[in-house]
Amino acid sequence: MIIKEADDAGPKISALQALVLRPDITSETRRRIEQEIRNIQAGVHGEEEAAYEMKVHYGESHNWALIHDLRIEHEGLVAQIDHLVINRWLDMWVCESKHFSEGVGINEHGEFVAFFNGKPYGVPSPIEQNAKHILILQRLFDSGAVELPKRLGFTIKPELKGLVLVSKKARISRPKSTVEGIECVIKNDQFFKTVDKAVDENGLLSMGKIVGSDTLEDIAWRIAALHRPASFDWAAKFGLSAAVAALAPKPAAPVQKEARPKFATEPELAQEVVQPLADGKPKSKLVCHACGEQVAYNVAKFCWFNKAKFGGNIFCMDCQKQV
Repeated sequence: MIIKEADDAGPKISALQALVLRPDITSETRRRIEQEIRNIQAGVHGEEEAAYEMKVHYGESHNWALIHDLRIEHEGLVAQIDHLVINRWLDMWVCESKHFSEGVGINEHGEFVAFFNGKPYGVPSPIEQNAKHILILQRLFDSGAVELPKRLGFTIKPELKGLVLVSKKARISRPKSTVEGIECVIKNDQFFKTVDKAVDENGLLSMGKIVGSDTLEDIAWRIAALHRPASFDWAAKFGLSAAVAALAPKPAAPVQKEARPKFATEPELAQEVVQPLADGKPKSKLVCHACGEQVAYNVAKFCWFNKAKFGGNIFCMDCQKQV
């Protein structure tokens, strides 16, 4: 079952396209902005390819939960997880998607290079990137921020595993010597076989911690509710003033391939949940439709994302179970 789709990259691209049209930028700055747009588009393509493979095998299964494009903040740290795949044994695969159009090479030291026009250039190790995401996610679970099921008085803790997913058309050049963690770098079309093999190898050892489909879904929702979309000051990133950016013509919104549910952006949700008082101060309308209790902002966003289930209403986490 798909708990969360990827956030729409359209607003990012539109903001960058507006910067390209500014009269005060140099040709070098314009080149950098256009490269940023290409990077975002390539990243979206890679994530969509991986998400499709996951949807084919697990999208309709009640034994698996899929969360795409999950950004978590915990104790001042940020984990940007491209895909989180969870099963009823609470095995969690933290997946980092990479779209290397001309392939990727890994040397005997675990260093990565990508290629552009056939020439190599260094890139950060996605294995190490993913390891940081797993560490932050583990600390999040250890803190109790996500309520986990218990059995015989003991908390059933998830087992976190990492995968780096590369475009199925990309070339992967591996070293002849053994490099720690390199086995987690696979192509998108190898995802199902890799995960299925790991589940089979666990066998009876995992049977003692299996949970029901409703529990799996509840845990996945609680994790997805922690999603914090990133906000970018694109003008500042490229050394531009915000004032002139407002005068630049706004490009047309990109055409969406298909309508799909998404988490409301900060401005969208703010328009729905805040109303002014006579003294000009905002009054929150984030209350549970069932019990009337105040609802946290991230919980409200989760309900908006799942409008089909909640009928467009906002429910607290306890009342969500009764809907």
